Parts: sequence; C-alpha cells; structure tokens
Amino acid sequence: MFIKSLSTLLLSAAGAFAATGQLVQVTNFGPNPTNVGMFVYRPARLANPLPLIMAIHYCSGTAQAYFQGTQYANLADTHGFMVIYPNAPDSGGCWDVHTQATLTHDAGGDSLGIVSQRSYDDERSDGRYPDVFKAGSAFSGVPFGCFAGPDMWNSQCSTGQLIMTPEQWGDLVRNAYPGFNGTRPKFQFWHGTADTTLYPQNFWEDIKQWTNVFGVSQTPTSNITNNPLPGYSRASFGPNVQAILAQGVGHTVPEQANDVLNWFGISDVTPGSGSPTTSAPSSPSTSAPSTTSAPGGAAAHWGE
Repeated sequence: MFIKSLSTLLLSAAGAFAATGQLVQVTNFGPNPTNVGMFVYRPARLANPLPLIMAIHYCSGTAQAYFQGTQYANLADTHGFMVIYPNAPDSGGCWDVHTQATLTHDAGGDSLGIVSQRSYDDERSDGRYPDVFKAGSAFSGVPFGCFAGPDMWNSQCSTGQLIMTPEQWGDLVRNAYPGFNGTRPKFQFWHGTADTTLYPQNFWEDIKQWTNVFGVSQTPTSNITNNPLPGYSRASFGPNVQAILAQGVGHTVPEQANDVLNWFGISDVTPGSGSPTTSAPSSPSTSAPSTTSAPGGAAAHWGE
C-alpha cells in the first residue's frame, strides 16, 4: 500500500524474478518490542520524490521468500521506488494479528515494529498508523480484529464463522485508535472462492468492515467481471475500497503486483537521478502493513 503522503498488463508472482540488487538488513530502527526483522531493497536508480512499499510476507513465509516470490523488487528496478520486507519474529513465520498489543495503536506487538520501519530515520513521521500509510493491498486475509484472542490461530475466524454487523466490524478498526479523525488509507483486498485456509466468507465480512469504516454503501459503485484475469471480479465501493474475488482460486490468490502499483497510484513513476548502493540506506522512505489481519501477503505504500 502507499503510505501517507501496492494496469492493463498484469505481471503475476509467477513471472521471472530478475531484480538486479539484493536485500540489505537494517537494525536499530526504532521501537520493536517483538524483534521484527527489517530488510530493504533499494534499486540502483530512485524516483524523486521517493515512493516506498512495505511488502509483508504470508504466514509461514520469510522476507527473503517474499522478495524472491513476488515482483515488487523487479518493478522497483523499473519504477525507482524502495521496498521494505519485514520478517516475522515468530518461529513459524506468522504475524501476530491477535493480541491487543498489535491490534491497538502504539501498544506494541508486531505492528509497532513494522511501523517503526516506516519511521526509520524519518523526522517527518509522527508514528500515527493511519497517518503513516496512504494505501494498502491484502491477499487472502481476514477482517481487522477477526483473529483477536489469546491464541495465534482462531478457527471461528479462519472458517468464516465469525459473522458480525458492519458497525461491529467497523468499531474494531475505530477502537484501535480512538479519537483518530484524519484521512484513512484506502484499502484493496483479494480472496479466492476455493480458499479452505481462510474461508471466502471473510471476503464478505471484509466488505462489511471497510465500507462501514469509510461510510459508504455495500452496493458497489462499479463491478467489473473477468478483471484483472478471467474468472476474477473487481468491485469498487467508492474511491477507497476495492474488493477482488477470484473464482476457483484457493489460498492464496497470486499477487498481481502491477495491479497493486496501479492501486497505489505509482504505476507511472519513473527513476530520477540515483546511484547504486551496496549498504543499508541512510534515509529510506518506507511503507508499512495494512490495518487488516492478513495471514496471506500484504503490501502498503507511503510517499512524499
């Protein structure tokens, strides 16, 4: 997703990985109570102003696997944006999306470590999560707060049996940061109808939640079939909520990186002046996770 201020031709994660650079690990970047890892991909030539994408790996994954298994680094070489790949501290490679610490603003958990990466060496950052991100895109996830509870896995949520009203879902988001009245990041989410890990009912609960958060109708303002691929349907609920349902696709929906760039508004970004680097960047402009619980992959964007 783009943070404050992730297409007509789609490039899927199945495409060839051909990034010219390597990941560089960064440490001591700010508050990080759970020891989230931080890896940065900086292309040889950078855009100005510099966009930043936070590419958050799937459950059981790693930063390195997400770097090699998606096209964000390849596209960074083309467009000149930077990519941060957080690495989950859990031994199983899954993110904390269930504790009150991570689901509450500035209370700790993995979410604080990820946001600190966005704030790394950035005097302009005030740390307020909705202010940090401009947009988000999540693949095969669940609504924010769905996994809340003492255990990392919640079968009621994963099987789509946690059914709530739009207002109840929206309150989970609002209560995560009481009193916030700024501009929230727009949000795009993808789900497959054959997902038996995180059942597709979570897609419909996502629609309830995010239309309520943005105060828009659950009736789409546009609904396009066979987009971006045959069997996919793209529904937009005003300018800030977009939901893509993939018929017959399981867990997880293959990431459509060019589509994500288009959603972030950076598909036309091109590199300006820049020079290669083999060390950690001294002042990266980064992006962070979406506010949804996303055992699948997710990307976030911020800039300017």
